[in-house]
Amino acid sequence: MKARENESETEKSHGLQPAVPKPGSPTDLELMQGVQREEAEALSQLYDRYNGIIKALILRVVHNEAEADDLLQEIFMEIWNQAKNFSAQKGKPLGWMVTLARRRAIDKLRKKQAYARAEERLQREIEQQPDAWVHNSTEEEILDGDRRILIRRVIEMLPPPQQQAIELAFFRGMSQREIAANTNTPLGTVKTRLELGLKKIYDGLKELRDEL
Repeated sequence: MKARENESETEKSHGLQPAVPKPGSPTDLELMQGVQREEAEALSQLYDRYNGIIKALILRVVHNEAEADDLLQEIFMEIWNQAKNFSAQKGKPLGWMVTLARRRAIDKLRKKQAYARAEERLQREIEQQPDAWVHNSTEEEILDGDRRILIRRVIEMLPPPQQQAIELAFFRGMSQREIAANTNTPLGTVKTRLELGLKKIYDGLKELRDEL
């Protein structure tokens, strides 16, 4: 009972009110049970009924229309994949979907912020590169050079698509949209390649530092 009360409060706090099905149409619970049986039509009806509510919730977290549209599709795919975890004893289908959507939106925001911080760190590393080595290099300059060598070594170990995206973004100064246009690659794919590439670079640098 308490779970249902909390769920109701959650919906109200987000301005989410359950839709009233048309007479004769399946209830939310019946549709969710259909999704659990892998009935695509049941998921389609849930999408038609609640995509507006779910997208509104996503936008309150990510504040980006295009990202919200992409995440909306991902969330309904996750609803399809995770439907087996839904239990009518623990709450209503909408409450379960709202919880799932909120978690995914927050995860997306955290990853975006982490990516932005990683991008800034890598950009600072690149900007610190001197135009040429001087013969009387100080110890600090030598360490900087070693760091650049490590970065280059890790970049060269990336899969070619990720390596290309990283080099175009950070060594040629292209935006994600410019990379997408120049490589004839979907913008979402470019973003994913940069995110994966940056993660591997920082993981790789940590491993190399540990070895040294």
